[in-house]
Amino acid sequence: MDFKQIQELIKMINKSNIGEVSIEEKGFKLTIKQKEEPVQQIITTPVSTQPVAAMAAAPIAAAPAPAATATAEKPARPAEPPASTAVTIKSPMIGTFYRSPSPDKSSFVNVGDDVEPGTVVCIIEAMKLFNEIESEVKGRIIKVLVEDASPVEYDQPLFQVEPA
Repeated sequence: MDFKQIQELIKMINKSNIGEVSIEEKGFKLTIKQKEEPVQQIITTPVSTQPVAAMAAAPIAAAPAPAATATAEKPARPAEPPASTAVTIKSPMIGTFYRSPSPDKSSFVNVGDDVEPGTVVCIIEAMKLFNEIESEVKGRIIKVLVEDASPVEYDQPLFQVEPA
């Protein structure tokens, strides 16, 4: 399998409800597992009639408070116009993110650097293979969203680029 086939397989599995897929061919084995959503536990305890009546009234009184909070947050968002115009470079695979080709070399790109389509911005190591990730847009790096040598998920944002 080549890299593009693996990417397409990951996309198809993400869109389906398949939990895990394993493929083995000619000494190559690939296992893809979907992330399970966290299970929420609800703990109930016996309560007398009076506290239940008080608890039933509390959610009704609390309902307007979240709506007021949501409207209070909306004016703060328009203050961030660069994020709305920014293009996000996302991880095409699961692996370990590296900003430079080796520990003793400088980073591929830094905040403020100009990039063009085809410019290598980082490396993601997956199954002992180092995959160069290239920019697909022309612009300037405005934010690095991942720490060097940290694990990344498929489709996780890596960089924000202000398009040129």
